[in-house]
Amino acid sequence: MLTSRSIFSPSKLPSPHARCLLQRLHPSISVRSCRYSTTSKYNKERPEVHPVISVDAHTSRSWATYIIPAAVMGFVGLAAFVHYNDERRAVLKGQGSTSVNVVKGPVIGGPFALIDTEKRIVTEKDLRGNWTLLYFGYTSSPDVVPEQLQIMSKALNILESRHSVKVRPVFVTIDPQRDNPSHLRAYLKEFDPRIIGLTGPVAAVRQMAQEYRVYFKKIEEDGNDYLIDSSHKMYLLSPNLEVMRCFGIEYNAEELSQAILNALQKTAH
Repeated sequence: MLTSRSIFSPSKLPSPHARCLLQRLHPSISVRSCRYSTTSKYNKERPEVHPVISVDAHTSRSWATYIIPAAVMGFVGLAAFVHYNDERRAVLKGQGSTSVNVVKGPVIGGPFALIDTEKRIVTEKDLRGNWTLLYFGYTSSPDVVPEQLQIMSKALNILESRHSVKVRPVFVTIDPQRDNPSHLRAYLKEFDPRIIGLTGPVAAVRQMAQEYRVYFKKIEEDGNDYLIDSSHKMYLLSPNLEVMRCFGIEYNAEELSQAILNALQKTAH
């Protein structure tokens, strides 16, 4: 008696209709089965080979042609999604929602109380209502401060003679220990009598310098002598005491006057 086995059922082989259906679903699949028979001579089962299900090399290659492109497309899609989210989070300069807090630079300027060369108290309120060119320096400077005061004076002359624009010049000493009112008055008179000199207690001068982000440091030398290391800042203040421009030592008189004029014209519009 023959005993039959199949991958579909322990007692039945796949019917011709089932094998035909599998081959329709995938032409590369072949259906095979295995039947065992027992002989009296060897008293053991001997397999007889019949069609079973197998997948040829073409099938595995066809799967690879679909799986690999799908994986690549999935990776590309993921990268595009991440990039899109990054672009949505980025805010271009000058754009974005009004609810976003814009980080501004440090506020320059503030209240102060100093004395002029006539020993009169001068505060920030006295500078309101006029354009002001504010410079921080010291009279013992060997070269930079004298040069900057000459540039300031020439720039003011250009503005007044060519454009009928008046700007009030103010000189604030960062060396009040040596630049007392009388000394400061005599020093500034040599450059331009229009320049208003301000001095005062060391603490008051230091506070104003900090308000205007001016760096200076005393460097001690032998004996009682010392030097001043400073940043030599020059500011253009609006009538509302807003800092409109900051000038360094790289400007000459023509460039300084033109920069001031541009700022005034831009504010007028």
